Amino acid sequence: MDIARTPSNPDGNPEMADAAVDPKNLPEIRREDYRPFPWIVSETRLDFDLGIDCTRVRSTLTIARNAKADRSSTIRLNGDGIEATSVTVDGEPTQSWVMDGDDLVLTLPGDAHEIGIETEIDPSANSQLMGLYASSGMLCTQCEAEGFRRITFFPDRPDVLSTYSVRMSGSKDRFPVLLCNGNRVATGEEGDTHWAEWHDPWPKPSYLFALVAGDLVARSASFTTMGGREVELNVWVREGDLDRTEHAMESLKRSMKWDEEVFGREYDLDLFNIVAVSDFNMGAMENKGLNIFNTKYVLADPETATDGDYDGVEGVIGHEYFHNWSGNRITCRDWFQLSLKEGFTVLRDQLFSADMGSEPVKRIEDVRILRGVQFPEDSGPLAHPIRPDSYREISNFYTATVYNKGAEVIRMMRTMAGEERFRKGTDLYFDRHDGEAATCEDFVKSIEDGAALDLTRFRRWYSQAGTPRVGVTLEHEGETARLTLTQTVPATPGQSEKQPMPIPLKLALFDRASGTHRGEELVILNEDRAEVTFDGFTEKPILSINRTFSAPVTIERDVSREELVFLAEKDDDPFARYEAMQELMTGHLVADVTDDLDDDEREAAREDIARAMRSVLEDDQLDDLMRGELLMMPGATYVAEQMLVADPGRIHARREALKTALGTRLAGSLQEVYARTENMPFSLDAGAKGARKVKTLALAYIAASDPAKAVELAARQYDRADNMTDRQGALMVLAGLDSAERTGKLLDFYNRYQNNALVIDKWFAIQAGSLHPRAIEHVKALRDHPDFTLKNPNRVRSLYMAFAANPAAFHAEDGEGYAIIADLILELDPINAQTTARFVPPLGRWRRIEEKRAKLMREALERIAAAPKLSRDTFEQVARSLGRG
Repeated sequence: MDIARTPSNPDGNPEMADAAVDPKNLPEIRREDYRPFPWIVSETRLDFDLGIDCTRVRSTLTIARNAKADRSSTIRLNGDGIEATSVTVDGEPTQSWVMDGDDLVLTLPGDAHEIGIETEIDPSANSQLMGLYASSGMLCTQCEAEGFRRITFFPDRPDVLSTYSVRMSGSKDRFPVLLCNGNRVATGEEGDTHWAEWHDPWPKPSYLFALVAGDLVARSASFTTMGGREVELNVWVREGDLDRTEHAMESLKRSMKWDEEVFGREYDLDLFNIVAVSDFNMGAMENKGLNIFNTKYVLADPETATDGDYDGVEGVIGHEYFHNWSGNRITCRDWFQLSLKEGFTVLRDQLFSADMGSEPVKRIEDVRILRGVQFPEDSGPLAHPIRPDSYREISNFYTATVYNKGAEVIRMMRTMAGEERFRKGTDLYFDRHDGEAATCEDFVKSIEDGAALDLTRFRRWYSQAGTPRVGVTLEHEGETARLTLTQTVPATPGQSEKQPMPIPLKLALFDRASGTHRGEELVILNEDRAEVTFDGFTEKPILSINRTFSAPVTIERDVSREELVFLAEKDDDPFARYEAMQELMTGHLVADVTDDLDDDEREAAREDIARAMRSVLEDDQLDDLMRGELLMMPGATYVAEQMLVADPGRIHARREALKTALGTRLAGSLQEVYARTENMPFSLDAGAKGARKVKTLALAYIAASDPAKAVELAARQYDRADNMTDRQGALMVLAGLDSAERTGKLLDFYNRYQNNALVIDKWFAIQAGSLHPRAIEHVKALRDHPDFTLKNPNRVRSLYMAFAANPAAFHAEDGEGYAIIADLILELDPINAQTTARFVPPLGRWRRIEEKRAKLMREALERIAAAPKLSRDTFEQVARSLGRG
């Protein structure tokens, strides 16, 4: 359809948003109301006549009554903005159907039928990037969670499993490559068009359907499974991107081998395809046999990708491949069970990445993400359990709680069971539920039975929101150390009363004199309060607790700086050593922000932190990857989480003051580290990656204490760089400084990479997230840059998500940062509601912010809420943020 542009929607298509449904009347969907679908769809046959502006879809559904469901004389087929051009039952045209809103409801007399439906859709008008849409001349799909209903009428719910046979036909010139789920079974040509037929023998829900048609080239390889199946592997990209796919292919092979060795899971088709797409709302999608990826998580070479990008490609490719079993072969019964597949698969990709690289560094990275994103979610208006009880718009529950906290909850089961017994539990889960749409309870029950654990109370982790707070007190008398543990789970929206949950805590007690401990122990806190005694200590030991971050909790204890410095210098658990450093700095910053320190106390605290950091800089036993983690300061968001009400301006100022003080005190050591790592030859091994990591960290501290020296070093690093990690690191430091070199290097970076969209995304993000005092002006200017567009989610996120995460700019005292994000939400919402909704949570934190800024944040939310045609996605997020959800 041809939709006219409007002033409120200059880039997009208002009708493809969700404006047809008044979001204020959006019904609440409740988990307790689940009922099996009345019909079984045993086979789905689809015929696509492909075109950018018009694609015709003919679907044929073979259905029969479901004996396990309530009997119904009708079948409801979900639709979203589509119309049926013809409907048949058992091969004959029928008029026994009506439209109920967007859904097609068909009356059926018998127990088994064949339904035929034809629809026409316009992929070029689909700016929402859900369903079938056009991306730079190609066609592709995104159907999770409810995108398939934008293609054809279907019972678009995860518990309706069907085998799919698909025929695709289109122009040979425009769509030379035709891809779909499963195995390709036939191809042919008819004049200027060609066709391909695909069959997926494994029953799947509609959200796993995928189709791609376009002008693509492939890096191809093969993999022989442990059962002897030869699998053809392809990574499909646009011409010119092929030389950046080697890492993606090797990551796929490593994922397949690892899943066989660690979880016993073997691939089950003859073909595995990955396609890189420029316009994509998510990171990637696990469609059976045809994974569709954001280009960000496929393309990598040293000139254009950082070390973090390389790790991201490997981790996301692993994640989507692991879904073949934890998500595809066993899928979700309903969307309340989303963490069944996502939490489990996040844990699997975390374990994979840890095995491929540095296990302690990976663990720290995962915890940093959890604390930076999920902990604030758990303490705000959008808090929800990892298995929610209700929702209005399912796309809003693709959250850090479901994914990252979900992974931590399953990791706790693994910790309590041990690796061997946990594997028995997962084997039992795969054996019991293969080919089913399962529930979180099915998973927990399998672990319980396979690992011989009693998880009765542990199930509360699935139903209670909020981050538990564990109080820790250690007392010493005679030769006995007495550890007292308490737990509280804070009230969250809709859950004022909480019950205690099992919390597994790894701990060790260090002897002060020797700097050693007698061994690590696992203590499980099951009640509100518990005491544990340890004998044989002639003096009070030093407690190392929640080692490896064995539980996703906040530890509250009164611990001296002296003990934290001890642990930061001597703890043999890498995470606990990192935690001591973080606790040392966070405790100081909280006291400094709240004016609990006089000048002498402030200087003494900074000296202690510098002493601990100096030990890290000079520790010859540390590798540089781990050294880099220990040198990182806690983020402003994490510091704010330690306060009931935070002042973002003061936190930023005091954090920068601490950085300056540390840079000054450690100037000699930092410059020595920089000199040692400056000329390290490029490679992707751990030593070289670690060197690049600490080099840029040292440069950031130098910039805080000696900007002129930092400009000199950063400009030289930029000019000499033979890889993106060094070049981006140097540019990041320069972007926060007022210097001629800043302007020159930013211009050079743009000119050098202006034809590479992913690198230009970095260029936007570096400026939007910089410490420069005029960052807001820069963001406003970048919004008008010719390379900025609201149509591409990567570009929108690169500018505005980086800005929303910039504490100084976003929390500008006059509220201009909040206004910028509110303006974006109102402008972007008609174009791409799913991407838009992700920008609401930063404003939703207003209750935890000091009064003046809180008022401005709330006013920004009220302005958004007053807009006449908000999407369902955005409206729900705004309403809940204002306490109206």
